[in-house]
Amino acid sequence: MLYRSKAPFRLGIAGGGTDVSPYSDLYGGAILNVTVNLYAHATIRPLNNGKIRLIHINENITEEFDAVSQLPLEGRLLLQRGIYNSIVSRYNNGKPLSFELITQMDVPSGSGLGTSSTLVVAILGAFTEWLRLPLGKYDIAHYAYEIERIDLNMAGGKQDQYAATFGGVNFMEFLEDDKVIVNPLRISDDILQEWAMNTVLFYTEQQRCSGKIIEEQAENVKNNKNDSLEAMHNVKHEAFRMKNCLLRDELIELGKALNTSWTNKKKMARNISNEFIDHIYETAIANGALGGKISGAGGGGFMFFYCPGNSCYKVSEVLEKMDIGHIQQFEFCKKGLNTWTVKE
Repeated sequence: MLYRSKAPFRLGIAGGGTDVSPYSDLYGGAILNVTVNLYAHATIRPLNNGKIRLIHINENITEEFDAVSQLPLEGRLLLQRGIYNSIVSRYNNGKPLSFELITQMDVPSGSGLGTSSTLVVAILGAFTEWLRLPLGKYDIAHYAYEIERIDLNMAGGKQDQYAATFGGVNFMEFLEDDKVIVNPLRISDDILQEWAMNTVLFYTEQQRCSGKIIEEQAENVKNNKNDSLEAMHNVKHEAFRMKNCLLRDELIELGKALNTSWTNKKKMARNISNEFIDHIYETAIANGALGGKISGAGGGGFMFFYCPGNSCYKVSEVLEKMDIGHIQQFEFCKKGLNTWTVKE
């Protein structure tokens, strides 16, 4: 049998960075995000040869081991190794498993759509399907967070794991003691389609390491750096504002709020933006976009812009002509993590 899963990537609409400790512990974080029909995929094929084979399609990596209870946390496929170690320890009484795990993503790593966390959720989904683990949505999302942030000590926030697991349009609140509240927003299909049609998603083709930016944001909070802290407060405020815009079907106001949010986000840490990103942003605004931002911590990856009326066509055309990236076609999707079993 094959045990499969897929989890959607997300656009971080507003509030990004306020889900990172210590800000979320001290002040409470708030994030608005929405998932798109671009996915992380995972397939588990059980083996009976006492081996573990890890295959990551995007980077053409294959690693093979003897089936032991704990894989070394070194090498390239750290996420896959860390997940296996945790699953065996927590849910299989320390007994090794023999299997092949194949993973693939519809977008590159480091592209700002929550790639690492979404891949973790997809892999956990495949293990849950195979081993019939008693995990609900909150369980899987928090488990993915624990593996990344605690077991593997990777810098980052909490939103991506919950977005990938729950799917759809969500307003998320992040409180002290790792408490997370996911509020699904009931947005009509007409508004969702209009929002998607007026949104241009642009890949800058610049991959970045979000960890350093996130670590700087955390240090700015610890050191009570006023400019950065005020910017985070403002970004959180804009998340509430944009949530209300969606609930009231006020997409024009959402577009304007995106511009305000981006202005504040750039003040949260250095290297969130640069001349290259600013040039792309200013070009989109000059050709009809009301606002936009980088999806993710910053520094590169995907950017998106709200373009009212028919301005999305002109914005897309101009950005494509810049020859420094490409337009990514997409639709919003309502479903999060999906798992299933098939005969090989």
